[in-house]
Amino acid sequence: MKINARTAALFFGVAGLALPGIGRAQTFKVDKYNIGGEGGTDYVTAEPGTGRVFISRGTHVMVVDGLTGKVVGDILDTPRVHGIGLAPKANHGFTTNAGDSSLTMFDLKTLATIKKIETHTTGLDGIMYDESDDRIILTNHSRPIGTATAIEPKTGNIVGTVELEDNSPEGAASNGKGRIYVNNEGKDSIQVIDVKTMKSVASWPLAPCKSPTGIAYDKKTDRIFAGCSDTSVVVDGTSGKVVASIPNGAGVDALGWDGQDKLIYIPAGRAGTVTVAHQDSPDKYTVVATVPTRQGGKTIAVDPVKHRAYVFAPEYGPAPTPPAGAPAPATPPGGGGGRGGPRGPIVAAWFFAIKH
Repeated sequence: MKINARTAALFFGVAGLALPGIGRAQTFKVDKYNIGGEGGTDYVTAEPGTGRVFISRGTHVMVVDGLTGKVVGDILDTPRVHGIGLAPKANHGFTTNAGDSSLTMFDLKTLATIKKIETHTTGLDGIMYDESDDRIILTNHSRPIGTATAIEPKTGNIVGTVELEDNSPEGAASNGKGRIYVNNEGKDSIQVIDVKTMKSVASWPLAPCKSPTGIAYDKKTDRIFAGCSDTSVVVDGTSGKVVASIPNGAGVDALGWDGQDKLIYIPAGRAGTVTVAHQDSPDKYTVVATVPTRQGGKTIAVDPVKHRAYVFAPEYGPAPTPPAGAPAPATPPGGGGGRGGPRGPIVAAWFFAIKH
């Protein structure tokens, strides 16, 4: 049964703060919808300008209208799906299915599945579209070492693979000039990949960042934003130097960037919040709001055309009682906001639309 309950609330940023180039304090409104459906979640992806949001749900991908919270489609047969990448030039979308090490290639207009693609690798996880090079890039928790894979989006053919320095690569971002930046969660580093040769050309440490996951790039200022648990960082895209840090909550697994509004959105799954920071200058950032969502909301997607950010988090009922003497479930590194341990049934599926 689908419940379309909606609540709306206003949240204010730092009181009385006037932002450079904006001239007023930031106010954020959150629309909250129960979209129903089964399955946990990992990444969400916003399609710029259309309002559609793609939400991974374990064995399927729900497509939601971000303006109304209405479910407008469902992509089936995506076992243990993690991420969704959209390639508009080819009119194709792709899902990373860790359950059978495949990609689902689908039609962006109709959402119909076109084909399943065998990747011949394990640990499928992150996915992004590199528009300048017209490539879908996968970041894989493969063994014995992590990899990044390039896909030609029109055919779905694999056109390149590179071994990384970590077996837990997370988000990737393109600089639009033939370079891909990959966050290595286990090494606390960013690795730089040449897209044409699919070779690693640099590795940069990210201290004070721990467990980098989400990532975005601002071409105008040549700055990389790396989402990390507790403290995220800003990196010079040429030198690799950390130039700024941003305090945020624990349990970060993604990051969003709105270049026109100069706003970084950092979701914290353990804290149940989204930290919003404004880019005052290339090397100066001010936290303007901490927006409540709910625990488990660890990933985020930003529509830079409609200037909205989206978070999804299932709500679980009580977990089953463990057998007598059973050890307590371990807390995941970085406070992933829901990874590991027994959980009860899903009782609600909360979709948050943040606007200002």
